[in-house]
Amino acid sequence: MQISDLPHPDPGVPDARSGPRFLLWLGRNQLGGQVRCLCWGLLHFCGIAGLPFAVGMGVEAVVHRDGTRLLLVGALLVLIGIGIALGDTMLHRTAVTNWITAAARVQQLLARKTAELGSALTRRVAAGEVVAVSTGDVEKIGWFVEAVSRFLAAAFAVVVICVGLLLYAPALGVVVAIGVPALALAVLPLLPLATKRADIQREKAGRATELASDTVAGLRVLRGIGGEELFLSRYREASQEVRRAAVRSARMWALISAIQVLLPGILLITVAWYGATLVLDGRIAVGELVAVFSAVATMMYPLRHFEEIAMAYSFSRPSAKRAARVLSLVRTEGGPAEQAEAPQPGGDLYDPQTGLLAPAGLFTAVVCGDPDLAGRLAERLGGHPAEDEEPADRPSVLLGGVALDDLALDTARTLVLVQDKDPVLLSGTLRELLDVPASRTVEARSALAAAQCGDVLDALLQSAPDGVTDPMDARITERGRSLSGGQRQRLALARSLVTDPEVLVLDEPTSAVDSHTEARIAEGIAGLRAGRTTVVLASSPLLLDRADRVVLVHDGTVAAVGTHRELLRDEPRYRAVVTRETDEEQRLAQLEDALTEIEESA
Repeated sequence: MQISDLPHPDPGVPDARSGPRFLLWLGRNQLGGQVRCLCWGLLHFCGIAGLPFAVGMGVEAVVHRDGTRLLLVGALLVLIGIGIALGDTMLHRTAVTNWITAAARVQQLLARKTAELGSALTRRVAAGEVVAVSTGDVEKIGWFVEAVSRFLAAAFAVVVICVGLLLYAPALGVVVAIGVPALALAVLPLLPLATKRADIQREKAGRATELASDTVAGLRVLRGIGGEELFLSRYREASQEVRRAAVRSARMWALISAIQVLLPGILLITVAWYGATLVLDGRIAVGELVAVFSAVATMMYPLRHFEEIAMAYSFSRPSAKRAARVLSLVRTEGGPAEQAEAPQPGGDLYDPQTGLLAPAGLFTAVVCGDPDLAGRLAERLGGHPAEDEEPADRPSVLLGGVALDDLALDTARTLVLVQDKDPVLLSGTLRELLDVPASRTVEARSALAAAQCGDVLDALLQSAPDGVTDPMDARITERGRSLSGGQRQRLALARSLVTDPEVLVLDEPTSAVDSHTEARIAEGIAGLRAGRTTVVLASSPLLLDRADRVVLVHDGTVAAVGTHRELLRDEPRYRAVVTRETDEEQRLAQLEDALTEIEESA
């Protein structure tokens, strides 16, 4: 596969049982690229291995004053040089391709898993860990995948050199054949300790990333309570721990590198001393000594790949373990193995667990005294089960009589869209933000108008570079941080309205706007979603008054159903939630009602 073919049409189903198994699975899925890299590596390293023998033959030709043989050696050196250059160029090209394609596959798998799990992902895995996996860990995994084939080619070249030396100059070849394996295996006892220190460094780096992510996400709150310096000191301490762990890890790898330099140097000195003794005794020729010494010196280059593969595996193993942990998460399914067909349009949305019914085509408002209960209810209405619930403990939400859990994931997401109370805006232009899978019935301008985004468009246009005249081409910063909470909330609402799903579930869509804007948003939602099923979880009277029907959920079940005005008049529990009455005020109101009844009866 070439880089131009990315992204992968199908990244496949990963073997996420462990980090090593995941790395093996990645290697198998790139077998063609690995074989090509191995072949080019063999050409490159074997060309390097052939240089010393050609040099030795040239020295012998000069000693024996054989001009014809010297010309042949010159031609051989030219061919070897071409082979080394071609092999090195294509080896680098194929290795980088393997790296990028492996990293792209992992990123696609992570993106698919994120889309599958939705908001449940960050409840089961720390946000900092997700960031670490999707950034630095992806590169380290790709590094190991591409380093494997280069290591195999280098190992083959080392074996070829040792065998060639045994045949070419047995007396010196034995020394090399014994010394090279010792060089390759000398650092093995240090690798577990180096790997352990690398793991500690990764763990501390992940914690620091998580702390930084949380700090940036809550920066406005921290400024409001004066907690910036506190969190800055915490991050400074965490970063220093990462630095100290990195230094400890680097010291171990420096020791390994020093051994990789010291031992080959000792081998070279041994070969030169012993070879000179053999030349003086007349047991080998000068050309043979030059060839053997050059071969040993040249062998240092492929031997460096032994250290690289050890480093790559040590760094990628914890990264692969983290990636496998994320990819092994599964969405809790409650339905049968066979997926049901999508229901016919126009069906009611019904939650058997709470008894909530949202009739088709109506604007239904839901009032919950507990905000956490409202959030869980919104997720359940969209087919996002709570991760702490077993499938048997939670009956599936029904749409048109069909369980959402029995539908294919993409089908369920198309039919029912849930907007969280804290929606996320991705960076890009406003046009890109609103370019989402949709029915194409609702235009972007209409959705923006219904969500009362006029001032948001003006703010985006004012902050846009010169030359941008259309607010749709203005850029939104990462997570919309340059906008206020109310502006982000309204843009997210516009995005949901553009999608125009059969059922739209909104969790507190106007909690960050003023009452005047809230009233107009309520009118806009009711107008734009006329004839479509809409469920809004809120406690604002302005929204509730625009709903066709209002449902009170108390202690996890439906307690009352009616219009806003009816419930406000007849249901004390509803009135307490909507008007924020205290217990004392409720008792006084009940006492007044009782006195009124007594007076009327008298």
